[in-house]
Amino acid sequence: MNELLSPVGSKEAFYAAIANGANAVYLGLNKHNARAYADNFTLENLKEYVDFAHLRNVRVFVTLNTIVYDNELNEVYKMIDELANMNVDAIIVQDLAVLNYALNNYKSLEVHASTQMGIDDYYGAKLLKDLGVKRVVLARETPIEVVKDIKNRVNIEVETFIHGALCVSYSGNCFMSAAIGERSGNRGRCAGCCRKLYSLIDLKDNKKLKTGYLLSMKDLNLSSYINKMNFVDSFKIEGRMKEDNYVASVTNVYRQILDNKIVDTHDLDKVFNRTYTKGFINHEDSKDITNINRPNNYGYPIGKVTKVHNDKLWIKLFETVNTGDLLRIEVENSTEDINITLSKVLDANFNVVESSDKTIIVNCNRKVKLDTLVYKTKDVNFVKSANLGIKVKEYEKLDINISLTAKLNEPILVKATYKNYVVYQKSEYIVNEALNVATSKENIISHFSKSNDTPYKIGNFDIVLDKNVFIPVKVLNDLRRDVVNKLNNSRLNLKVIRTKNPKEIIPQYNEEKKPQLVIEVSNKEQYYLVKNLGYENIYFNNVVRRNNSNYIDEVDTVLVGGLSSIEYYKNKDTKIVTDHSLNVNNAVSAAFLSSLGVDRITLSSELNEEKIKNIVSNYIETYDTYPNFELIVYGRASLMHTKYCPLKRLGMCGKCKVSNYALKDAFETFPIQFNEDCTINLLNSKTLNLLDELNNIKGINYFRLRFTNESLDEIKEILYFASSKLEGKNPERIFNGSIHTRGNYRKHLL
Repeated sequence: MNELLSPVGSKEAFYAAIANGANAVYLGLNKHNARAYADNFTLENLKEYVDFAHLRNVRVFVTLNTIVYDNELNEVYKMIDELANMNVDAIIVQDLAVLNYALNNYKSLEVHASTQMGIDDYYGAKLLKDLGVKRVVLARETPIEVVKDIKNRVNIEVETFIHGALCVSYSGNCFMSAAIGERSGNRGRCAGCCRKLYSLIDLKDNKKLKTGYLLSMKDLNLSSYINKMNFVDSFKIEGRMKEDNYVASVTNVYRQILDNKIVDTHDLDKVFNRTYTKGFINHEDSKDITNINRPNNYGYPIGKVTKVHNDKLWIKLFETVNTGDLLRIEVENSTEDINITLSKVLDANFNVVESSDKTIIVNCNRKVKLDTLVYKTKDVNFVKSANLGIKVKEYEKLDINISLTAKLNEPILVKATYKNYVVYQKSEYIVNEALNVATSKENIISHFSKSNDTPYKIGNFDIVLDKNVFIPVKVLNDLRRDVVNKLNNSRLNLKVIRTKNPKEIIPQYNEEKKPQLVIEVSNKEQYYLVKNLGYENIYFNNVVRRNNSNYIDEVDTVLVGGLSSIEYYKNKDTKIVTDHSLNVNNAVSAAFLSSLGVDRITLSSELNEEKIKNIVSNYIETYDTYPNFELIVYGRASLMHTKYCPLKRLGMCGKCKVSNYALKDAFETFPIQFNEDCTINLLNSKTLNLLDELNNIKGINYFRLRFTNESLDEIKEILYFASSKLEGKNPERIFNGSIHTRGNYRKHLL
């Protein structure tokens, strides 16, 4: 059976998901989860929710899917211990240290690889399966045929998103929030930079070509596709920041679809949405996957303006509106819509009515054109019905079988059976002969059927009852309650299974080396310049990015962006260097990669000076060897790597060949780097420059200079300066280039 997995960002959403048919829920604690601004749960209160879900056959997954620093590891390990002991079904992880600890210590706690790991092909899935991962949450850009191929070729559960908000960047590869907002998306504190206004700029003449929400993705909606996706193990709804009625409504629609019931998918339009896309999973095109007109709730059309007079609008309806509904009216050449709350509904004759499906009149002091569409962004009746469904707290009761034997002068014996669980309860009360009215079978059934506060309803009820006996109502109620409690305790008595012989991480041995320069270039001209200057460590035609991997054979050294490449290259005669996109932020993750055969590891771009020192010293102390670390010390950081292209969205496909472009917000200009596979990298407005710090950064064997749009003369000057610094000289800085920054080196990211 395909699992329906619902988001839970609050206790209200928790009950909403279960009441509407979720097979599993995923939630975060108040630390170390990728939705830090949701209400979330605590270790102190989570157990009661886990038990509530398990008694209703709903599984609970906890997100521990942020990057973790060295000084936080012990805290996270203790959290895993507590989660395992309270019988959480699985944890969803990104950080390799967290993954290793859970896999190495518990068999009863499943480990699911988060979408932030960027797994999108056979090799990545196989690597994780071999490590012991139970399920992989595939990258949202993974084409449906590749999802099927992974499922067919790798014995691992696959989970895909089917509804809700989409990141424009490959998940786990967005560093924009950290760079410009000092809030790390990989720490669960995304600032939502993709939902801001941007202008597309032609850098050749600095001309503004288009202004809009150029990075704002539509919401995913696969309601028309999931019945053709039976090979997927788990269908995941996004929305831990959403209200409980959103969770209730979306879960309910997909439950009905999966149960092959008739369902009105129009209900999905009645909750928060940015209009819908079928997603890159179904080969959506860049021109159809973003909503550049607005980043917020779009609603659904319910009428159009037919008359404008004296600050009033006449709206002809083709859907019913009710008192309390919220309406939205688009204004031409403006990003600010008109939002109207129907505190009262006026019909065409100015009469106050509760609802209407004909023509209504609303007050409006802004200019609106005739035939402008009007949208409903909140349907009060729909919200009320969703809230009523939430109060039930369970989708359907579970059938239990009851046997009750009541014989004169003996205690009452009750047996309750649910699947393989069997419990017995004997009363202290000794059955007496009735003096007046005897207790009937109907009386017993009536009292045992009072199960509103339990997950159960009675299926078969077998009663053996002597004639003319009397059983007090309190005895029946106590028996019902006691036998249900015994059954609950039996079902919740799950064994925690620990790993007997945890494997020790054994990284490759390395000695301390004199630091070297590594050069990353973006085009042939830069490559030949650097090559002719005598530099040997160059990344150009030996780079395999994370996601949409194009594996390259017959190279001595390969720079890889994701885990998939480690599996691909592990048995080849090729040195593997992992890029910053693997988000290595602690010594354990680095050692883990080394143990998998990685030659050297590029540290995360989100580490500051203190954390770099910590990761080096902890590595040496823990593993009694030097690390082989690489650090990017110069270049424009890639803030986003995305499959979406704004040029194609605006009908300018191919223009990347004739000019250079950037996105500009209210403060900064971000150059766009166009890749051969039509993905893009959005570059930082400022250039990272730690060259003055080179002799102060200890424990790093390789310092990388990353060249993107620098001229050849600039590259020469920068290389001369960097080489001189490594030789202990103090060269005069003569290069200018773009505005420089130390990036996160001096910052403490939230």
